[in-house]
Amino acid sequence: MIRQSQGGIVRAQGIGQRLKRGFLFLVLALFCVYYLAPLVVMVSTSLKSLEEIRQGTLISLPQSINFEAWAKAWTSACVGVRCDGLAPYVWNSVLMAVPAVAISTFLGALNGFALTKWRFRGADVIFALMLFGAFIPFQVVLLPMARTLGVLGLAGTVPGLILVHTVYGLAFTTLFFRNFFIGVSDGIVRAAQVDGASFFGIFFRIILPMSLPAIVVTLIWQFTQIWNDFLFGIAFTVGESNPVTVALNNVVNTSTGVKEYNVDMAAAIIAALPTLAVYVLAGSYFVRGLSAGAVKG
Repeated sequence: MIRQSQGGIVRAQGIGQRLKRGFLFLVLALFCVYYLAPLVVMVSTSLKSLEEIRQGTLISLPQSINFEAWAKAWTSACVGVRCDGLAPYVWNSVLMAVPAVAISTFLGALNGFALTKWRFRGADVIFALMLFGAFIPFQVVLLPMARTLGVLGLAGTVPGLILVHTVYGLAFTTLFFRNFFIGVSDGIVRAAQVDGASFFGIFFRIILPMSLPAIVVTLIWQFTQIWNDFLFGIAFTVGESNPVTVALNNVVNTSTGVKEYNVDMAAAIIAALPTLAVYVLAGSYFVRGLSAGAVKG
């Protein structure tokens, strides 16, 4: 009798665990559907012709695959008065994002190393001031940054936008690397100093090779923030130097008498593809970087 009652309890517990697991999977599936539904609608609409869009419904699948909207969004969609498509503006974003991400990541790693392993008087005060910069809203820096770019002769240019994103991103990159380097043993740095290694020798030969998790986290964070930025792009660039986010806004708001929803959807997906690709290709490294303490305070 005792064995039978224990077996019944075990079976009941097993059923309860399966029900909880099934309920959890159901909730997660609902969240996935909720978040993926807009993407499905965008892709479906971009593959339809205008006639099919008018005749069908928002969630209906395309009757036949049509990439004409994608071709037009890339090569001939009107961005304001220009009808060159998104291609030149995507290139502007690449020219902006790659140097800005690389420079801000490198300087953040250098700052984090200096603030943790090569400490000096006032290091904590400097870090606190830099950390304060991470909480300054974008709108606060628009006017002083515009004046600075004007003085430097970089107003309305891609190099000027690179400078803006590099300066604004330093607070975040320094925070990421500083918190990661705290977990690195001080004995390694002291041993290298005893062997005669210099500041940059220790940084490049010892510290930087150990920092891959923090580097990946910072690269993904910075690339996403810079590529998706709209406010700095529209405030500090004009015309042909606009990044793709500003061009996308102009595509959607440009009308020639017929609203081409399929072209708008295709253009939006094209603008979002680089960040999506970064997360798909490096998402696992991003999680590893977080678990390794890259953003642990």
